[in-house]
Amino acid sequence: RALVTERAGRVRLVDAGGELQPEPWAAPEDVFHSGGGGVMGLDLHPAFPEEPWVYVMYTEERADGPVNRVVRWRDEGTRGTGKEVILDDLPAANTHNGGRITFGPDGMLYVTIGDTGDAERSQELDDLRGSILRVTPSGEVPDDNPWPGNPIWAYGFRNAQGLAFHPETGALFVADHGPQARDQVHVVEGGGNYGWPRVLGAAGVADYEDPLLEWDPAAPPGDLIFQNGELLFSTLRSQALIRIAFEEPAAPYRAARKVRWFAPRDLGDSPMGESESRFGRLRAMAVGPDGALYLGTSNRDRGRGVIREGDDRIVRIAPN
Repeated sequence: RALVTERAGRVRLVDAGGELQPEPWAAPEDVFHSGGGGVMGLDLHPAFPEEPWVYVMYTEERADGPVNRVVRWRDEGTRGTGKEVILDDLPAANTHNGGRITFGPDGMLYVTIGDTGDAERSQELDDLRGSILRVTPSGEVPDDNPWPGNPIWAYGFRNAQGLAFHPETGALFVADHGPQARDQVHVVEGGGNYGWPRVLGAAGVADYEDPLLEWDPAAPPGDLIFQNGELLFSTLRSQALIRIAFEEPAAPYRAARKVRWFAPRDLGDSPMGESESRFGRLRAMAVGPDGALYLGTSNRDRGRGVIREGDDRIVRIAPN
């Protein structure tokens, strides 16, 4: 089975035969899905199915403004039951909500929070904006976080949209949106300050961590995932899937090869020709139990993509 989040307010189930079920697996109430809000990241408990919890991050509309929250449902096969709130009252806005959640090899849950359009808050440790959080599966702050009692693991991000752990080293790779340019991939360590908005790109400034990779003009990132030892980077505006192979599977992770799949034919300095790319805007990715890559398109995203027949859809890319 596969679970898929739809930004407007549903978690959908695709059965083992590839059929999308008509009824939602779960449907959070009062979802704020204007702008960059809505139902976003999803991951399974690291001990699933013995611990049958499915975690979802979404934006909730409230009388005094939207908030982001992380909840979990118990998997009952065709639906989720017994919703529990793990993190609540997280910063939210019409834009830059972050929203990616991933369990690490340490069994902890990592959560990206965007700067919500208030860039300077990304440099404040008493504010969760522009940070990556690290909490236990029940939402508590681990004792070994960098700052006692603080869920922040690292900070100084604009709107991180990709989280992926290296399958061999366990290093955390994060993709962050730049302001019209300088989209970045960082190798993130606990306690690090990744610069936004004080520095941009590989500035070489003390106290701020330089990115591993950056793009100019903008990519920007939709998601990150590892497959067969390579880092896959899905992009929105530039509408390509970028595969990055490293010289060695260890730090400092020097890129040996970058290959673009499905990209528009026009790769000049002008905005990418929407009608020329194969699938359009690319967002969430997952590797299935069959070894194939499953890739979601995002052409109905706030009017930014050109909608094609059948959009939006999930593309299956065979492992060969």
